[in-house]
Amino acid sequence: MKRILLPTDFSENSWNAIKYALQLFKDSECNFTLLNTYTPMIYQFEYTLESSVGAELVDAMRETSVSKLDEMVDRIEKEFKNPKHIFGKTSSFNTLLREIDELYEGNTMDLIVMGTKGATGAKEILFGSNTVHVFKNAKCPVIAVPSGFEFEEPHEILFPSDYEVDFEDKHVALIKEIGSAYHARVNIMNVSYGYDLSENQEKNRKKLEGYFKGIAHLFHNVSNQTVAGAITEFQLKARVNLLTMINNKHSFFENLFFKSTINQIGFHLAIPFLVIPTK
Repeated sequence: MKRILLPTDFSENSWNAIKYALQLFKDSECNFTLLNTYTPMIYQFEYTLESSVGAELVDAMRETSVSKLDEMVDRIEKEFKNPKHIFGKTSSFNTLLREIDELYEGNTMDLIVMGTKGATGAKEILFGSNTVHVFKNAKCPVIAVPSGFEFEEPHEILFPSDYEVDFEDKHVALIKEIGSAYHARVNIMNVSYGYDLSENQEKNRKKLEGYFKGIAHLFHNVSNQTVAGAITEFQLKARVNLLTMINNKHSFFENLFFKSTINQIGFHLAIPFLVIPTK
């Protein structure tokens, strides 16, 4: 049974991501955990939880969190009743990142599905700092769903790679699973600046070819473009339904996201984004 964590702040944005997960895995047996974390502002301003005011505030926030999680499960059962899906709820006085780490150590999830912060333009999605930090630190795959994205079956998957990863089955297992379930084509795209692949890159490319045997796939070579530009241009030529990357240290993924100021991170992306950790 697939274990999926669904962080929620009870916004429409997070509800949209939950709907995506329920539809993407509608034919899979899943154990979903709805997670809401809360940290009262009073706690952040040097008040102690031992004070009566602090304790009462935390109790009130906990009650609200638990109540809203109950309402959300009721809404899911009403709108997406599926005998293959079961739901758990976690309400925690914690930061999102710390709670995700603790739940992962407790063997709670294989995948996280969450919403992005929202759109800054017609097609540009700005990833909120929470999403970016989850990308960077999560020990399991993460799917970020753009605000307002209406579910599409992922028939065309775009998978940019610099072939610097010594690929293992865990790096491609979820891509293969989704690709197989939806008879999708995986478009593996390498972006370079005109240089030939190194011996190690060529070896890793051949590994990928072996992993995707039996699943429709194409290799694309793009030169003299930025990764973000190549992704955007590819989406203009083909209706890509899912973008996926491996978060490899010192790779173009890190350059694309983490070398910028968190608040400036974003590129033209209007489709769900699957990020897979190397470890």
